[in-house]
Amino acid sequence: MRHYKKGRKLGTDSSHTKAMKKNLVVNLFANDRIKTTLERAKEIRGDVDRVITWAKRGDVHSRRLAIAKLGNKDLVAEIFSKVEQGMFADRPGGYSRIMRLGMRRGDSATIVIMELVREQVVKKSDKADGKAADKTAGKPAKKSGAKAAATEVEDKDQAAVEEADVAVDGADVVEDADAADVDKDSAADDAVDVELAEAEAAKVAEDTAADDTAETADDAVDAAEAEDDKGSDDGASGETEASIDQDKAEE
Repeated sequence: MRHYKKGRKLGTDSSHTKAMKKNLVVNLFANDRIKTTLERAKEIRGDVDRVITWAKRGDVHSRRLAIAKLGNKDLVAEIFSKVEQGMFADRPGGYSRIMRLGMRRGDSATIVIMELVREQVVKKSDKADGKAADKTAGKPAKKSGAKAAATEVEDKDQAAVEEADVAVDGADVVEDADAADVDKDSAADDAVDVELAEAEAAKVAEDTAADDTAETADDAVDAAEAEDDKGSDDGASGETEASIDQDKAEE
C-alpha cells in the first residue's frame, strides 16, 4: 500500500525520482525549455510554480528554500533577479506550458516540450473590449431622422454625378478611339501611295535603262557596218590600181 505517498512513481524508486525531478526543474530554468515525457512534465509543474512563487516573495527564507530545492545558488540568484525585474509580475499562476509532439517509438510514450510562459496576461474584459471594437470597426455609425434622409439624398446625388462623369469619360474614350482609327487608316493610305510611287519610279528607271542599252547596241552595230564598208572600198581601190599597173606593164 502507498499510504501518504502522493505523486507518480515514474518507474523508479524514491531517490531516483527525486533526483530526476530536480534535474528536470534545473534544466527548465537554465534553458527555458526542455523535452521530456508527458508524465514527467506534469510531475515537475508544481515544483516550477513553487520556485517562482518563492522568487516573488523575495525574502531570505524563500531564497533558502529555493536553494534547497534546486541545489544551485547561481541559478537561484538569476531566477530571483529576473522575477524582481518584473518577470511573471502580472501572472498569478500557470508559469509553464506543455506542448505535445507525438508518440515515442519503442514504448509509445507521449513526448512533450515544456517551456516557461513569458507572455503578458490579457484580462477577459480587455479581450471582450477588443472583440467588440473589431466587430464595430467596419460598421458606419447610425444616423437618425431628417439628417439621415438628407445624407441619403446627398449620397444619391453624388452617385448620379459620378455616373454622369463616368459616362462622359466613356464617350471621350470612344471618340479618342475613333480618332485613332482614322489616323491609322490615313497612315495606311499614305503608306500605300508611297509604295505605288516607288514602284512606278522603279519601273521608269528600268525602262530608261533598257532604252539606253538598246541605243548603245544600235550604235555599236552602225559602227561595225561603217568599218566593213570602209574595208570593202579600200579593197576595191587596191584592185583597180593593180590592174592599171598591169596594163602599163603590158604596154
